[in-house]
Amino acid sequence: MTYASSARQPEPEPRPTWRRGAERSSGGPESSAVNGAVNDSNVVPIAAAHTARQGASRHADTSPPSPEASAKGKKSTPTTGKMRADALRLLGCVRIATVRQMAEVITAEESGGRSYVRRAMKELAELGLAETNGKVGKEQIWNLTPAGQKALAEGNEMPRRPKAGTEAEAVRAGFGPHAVAVTEMILAYTDTVLSQDRECLTDWQVEVNHAIRETGLSFSTDAVLAVPTKSSEVRLFDFDNGSMSQARLAKEVWYYERYAGHRVWEGARGTNGSTYPFWQRHRYTRSERFPLLYVVLAGKEEHLLDNRRQALTADVRGITVAVWLNTLPRLQRGEPWYEIGVDDPDRRRRRYPEPAGR
Repeated sequence: MTYASSARQPEPEPRPTWRRGAERSSGGPESSAVNGAVNDSNVVPIAAAHTARQGASRHADTSPPSPEASAKGKKSTPTTGKMRADALRLLGCVRIATVRQMAEVITAEESGGRSYVRRAMKELAELGLAETNGKVGKEQIWNLTPAGQKALAEGNEMPRRPKAGTEAEAVRAGFGPHAVAVTEMILAYTDTVLSQDRECLTDWQVEVNHAIRETGLSFSTDAVLAVPTKSSEVRLFDFDNGSMSQARLAKEVWYYERYAGHRVWEGARGTNGSTYPFWQRHRYTRSERFPLLYVVLAGKEEHLLDNRRQALTADVRGITVAVWLNTLPRLQRGEPWYEIGVDDPDRRRRRYPEPAGR
């Protein structure tokens, strides 16, 4: 069961052949780039070289690239030094990953590739740039140290993100499996939707705070993808690993409508002034529409995830922000998304009160 609406549909680039109210192609809606942020957010402006990229043009040498193909048509394994650098960049983006996940990105080999990555991670640990603080199953969870973050920033390989944590405490506290699953979602989306465009990996940020001080609203988005189009800057990703109640999951999705509905008044004292959406004025300033929200479900058997998907569809019926829903197994297989919410700024404006002037 999917949410159908007569409201205007998103116009991604290029526009896919989707039907309203039905499953959506895994190509997803429009993408975007994180612009400046305010009000206790850990998002920082992306460098011009990153945000200016559109269409087929890409900013080279900023992310873990796919290994180059050899003359025999097989991909070669990067050198140890390059592998260390690629692993450092990948952890700078997703913060937490296992050797298997890193090997999928920076090598072309299966079990042999993992041994190369293990060696590179051991060397990074000896240099004090990376560390492991826990496991998910039998796999060690790796993250950067503060020294590793500093080295990455000083190498000018990625935009500086001063408020980004190392996630070491989260892993030690037992939240490593969720973070590893978020990384799995990022890699699956990169493979199936972005067609293995590994250059986009540096355009991801994780645990991005969205807050409005005046209302006390504050929540974190699991991942934000910055790949700009003509009408939007970012794609927002909320991930549930089966640990939240159904009511809590629905409440988190409704937070996005509250955030999108808040408006601010601007104008000189004594004048009528005007009101503007907070997010458009202070957060995603190059977006014409509120960013599309992807919700990805995991952590349970597939039939239970399907039940959870149907329940969430019913719980957010009538929401006025664009929401697309999928499960992690379906995403990994490249299967269609479900549209469960449509962006409707006019109805959203009627739903939330106008701010008082000065």
